[in-house]
Amino acid sequence: MIEKVNPKHPDKVADRIAGAIVDLAYEKEENPKIAVEVLIGHGHCMIVTETNVKVSFEEVENAVHRIAGKNIDVHILPNKQDEYLANNQNGKIRCGDNGIFKGVPLTEEDRQISYLAHQIYDKYNSDGKYILDQKTNKCIICQSNAKTEELKELYPTAIINPLGEWTGGINVDTGATNRKLGSDMGNAVTGGGLHGKDLSKADVSVNIYAHIKAQELQKPIELFCAIGDEEIDGKPYEEIVKIAKDYINKLGGFEKLAEWGLF
Repeated sequence: MIEKVNPKHPDKVADRIAGAIVDLAYEKEENPKIAVEVLIGHGHCMIVTETNVKVSFEEVENAVHRIAGKNIDVHILPNKQDEYLANNQNGKIRCGDNGIFKGVPLTEEDRQISYLAHQIYDKYNSDGKYILDQKTNKCIICQSNAKTEELKELYPTAIINPLGEWTGGINVDTGATNRKLGSDMGNAVTGGGLHGKDLSKADVSVNIYAHIKAQELQKPIELFCAIGDEEIDGKPYEEIVKIAKDYINKLGGFEKLAEWGLF
């Protein structure tokens, strides 16, 4: 049983904005320290940042308007990173927080729901949510701004828009960062959020590392860490960060990671 949402779902819009702001920070510094939380909906976008990098209001506003539309009032609460947390990273890349992580190999069910979500998004490019349960052979498609009869022709065995046609998006609903981790990570487990953070945060780097290793070994990978750790899974934390950075660079950045998550 798995759920997948597309990049226009309000929660994913929030994730994408957070990712875009982290991308801006990496454009300015090689190893920035930044954490971003986003709440968006009904014409407003609230952003709270903790960072040692100066990202201008105009840069953030442009990112919000590009992703969510121009009729959004942007409100930013910038804060400096706590000095004790900042000192943890002085001179060496150490683990930036505590956490538990479980990477899991992707299943055929995961691949099928991902293919379905991409296929529908390519056609409609608007808010959508999809559920697949292979045990009961049931598929539920909730797709905004789409004719139900048209979807039924494309997916005759699926349950389509149970309450009828709908518009969706941030003018109907609100979105917040890291609220769709099941969609982003499948059956994997994490104690934190995947989006809106630099790579010193284990929530990003160790989650990515565990995901990659689980796919390579085709078995679950369980890891944990404490803030300040210099080694995880027998590797220097700096190496974990590099593996995660290479993964994100191949995707095209943190905003791209936020679009679909880890699969």
